[in-house]
Amino acid sequence: MVDKLSLISAYPEILLGIMACVILLLDLGVTSAGRRLTYVVTLCTLGVLSLMLADTASSGQTVYGFGGMVVSDPLGNWLKCFAALATLVSLVYGRPYAMDRNMLAGGELFTLALFALLGIFVMISGSNFLVIYLGLELLTLSCYAMVALRRDHAAATEAAMKYFVLGALASGFLLYGLSMMYGATGSLDLNEVFKAIASRQVNHQVLVFGLVFVVAGLAFKLGAAPFHMWIPDVYQGAPTVVTLLVAAAPKLAAFAIIMRLLVEGMLPLAIDWQQMLAMLSIASLLVGNLAAIAQTNLKRMLAFSTISQMGFLLLGLLAGVVNGNTLGAASAYSASMFYVITYVLTTLGSFGVILLLSRSGFESEEITDLAGLNQRSPLYAGVMAVCMFSLAGIPPLVGFYAKLSVLQALLASQQTPYLVLAVFAVLMSLIGAFYYLRVVKVMYFDAPLQTAPLAVPGDARVVMSINAALLLLLGLLPGGLMALCVQAVQKMLST
Repeated sequence: MVDKLSLISAYPEILLGIMACVILLLDLGVTSAGRRLTYVVTLCTLGVLSLMLADTASSGQTVYGFGGMVVSDPLGNWLKCFAALATLVSLVYGRPYAMDRNMLAGGELFTLALFALLGIFVMISGSNFLVIYLGLELLTLSCYAMVALRRDHAAATEAAMKYFVLGALASGFLLYGLSMMYGATGSLDLNEVFKAIASRQVNHQVLVFGLVFVVAGLAFKLGAAPFHMWIPDVYQGAPTVVTLLVAAAPKLAAFAIIMRLLVEGMLPLAIDWQQMLAMLSIASLLVGNLAAIAQTNLKRMLAFSTISQMGFLLLGLLAGVVNGNTLGAASAYSASMFYVITYVLTTLGSFGVILLLSRSGFESEEITDLAGLNQRSPLYAGVMAVCMFSLAGIPPLVGFYAKLSVLQALLASQQTPYLVLAVFAVLMSLIGAFYYLRVVKVMYFDAPLQTAPLAVPGDARVVMSINAALLLLLGLLPGGLMALCVQAVQKMLST
């Protein structure tokens, strides 16, 4: 018999799972090419779920269910809320693109997106190695299928194969590392693993060896160098609507499992995993920024940009524990949480413009395709400019404050290596500004290759305007979202 607390802790997953199955069956009776009924029910499901999660997260309660295997806390509920909203926005932007390419013929896109989101929810809620891994596999299997959704498209099929092979390898790394952690600590429960490690009665060498494999698996899911090989190929080869679904919400899940595994489960090993994250961060900033300069394909450039952005995200996780002291943990981890949320918001805007510029028989993927965009659609050009400025970290946009908060966490540690890392990150950001500003230059100063005005679907116009406005508003008034992140992290650290 399942107790009441277990049902309360897992209600978002239960509701989403039921609705995904209902929508799958409902779609069997839909005959319209645009799958309008399926689309509307999917958006309503995601919208209602987001509101319910926001309400639950605001209550500040932490509930464990199913024998401690599942946890419902403010950190997880806020991340799930933002993941549901990111999926909703991705589908709004992506529906016209998918209709033009006959990707809605079977309705699989909506169902697979919901099952991928269910995997994200399970990963975020997991307080047990097996639950986290099951969520991870549900997410990745759904993503493999979505990348290969255009069966007649050679690039998409190739991208799906690369993603599958490298993803299976990374899953093997993570599973092997978790099995070693289980062998060393004798438990799959994160709280028990934490107690076993803190007791110092466990073989440290075995723990560190397992930790190496865990961090390697997490780095792949996050897209950090040198485990980044799949990102440029998958971003470029996948249909752009799928690229957005893979690029946005799953980053929130990757951050969540880093917090669950490394912070909740293995914080006593922080001195070991922080060194590994430092190397991953340096490599990601270097590889991502330098490789992005050479790209002419917009999706591929944004893929390398993602790698560099994840390097910046990891910097915040480095400063949580300093010389065994966890006083700065809440501010450091909340800075990373703020960073990943605002990065997802910016990603939605930039890929949304690419999606809405694409039309039947034409993929707006090259940087030159944006030439003179301001003359054709000031809205699109303005949104893309705001996204590029935000990614570059230019004030007063939210990307500036996100980078500043991470750098402040590093500087607050007052450790020389962290100060050097902060200077290195700023220098890499200066390099990154070049390829972001190049896109703005092409949109506003190059002669347009096409002169036809662009028609913007009504729902996409509204969502895109809100998206761009949030990037500016959160940059001017970041206090509310930052306070939310701090409270969520503090609650997680105290339980």
